Amino acid sequence: MWFTRRVVVLRPFDISLLGLVQPWFRHPEVNRWLGGPEWPAREFETAEEFGVFFRGRIVLRSHSWVAFDDQGAAVGHIGGEVYDRWCRYSEGPDGPVIEAVEPGPAMGFAYVVDPARWRQGFGTATLRACMAAPEVADVVLFAAGIEPDNVASARCAVAAGLLPETAEPDWEDMTYHVRRRRPR
Repeated sequence: MWFTRRVVVLRPFDISLLGLVQPWFRHPEVNRWLGGPEWPAREFETAEEFGVFFRGRIVLRSHSWVAFDDQGAAVGHIGGEVYDRWCRYSEGPDGPVIEAVEPGPAMGFAYVVDPARWRQGFGTATLRACMAAPEVADVVLFAAGIEPDNVASARCAVAAGLLPETAEPDWEDMTYHVRRRRPR
């Protein structure tokens, strides 16, 4: 499909915006990949968990936004945590396995697009806006974990410059799409 390159404006996700994004999680495909309507509300519970060691990385901070189109309609939601570094993590028979460590800051995130706006370029625009946000100007590696069967999400990620890190899914059946940029 040919379309004009979309541009979105990000607004920090807060409780006043929950009612805009929560209905999207009732869609069967969104529920399949991310979970139900309780998923975005959990962000408010974990938003202050800094300094926590998570899968080989230390959580430095978190960011979450709602993306709005040029008419002021909510079209996407994106958010995640910024870590001190990036690494491959897995669970082995003797416990955690941490390898391929890279210096950070690194951001791992998840995103969703309003199902009524699928295939219109808003996913790619939301990813690009997130990576360009001033709040993450120090981040040198962005990563989105995507299930191999989620073809639409993988296409959005690739269009935004996030390339698959490995051909094979990890221990949780995720393929990480990664974009690196030079430190500023």
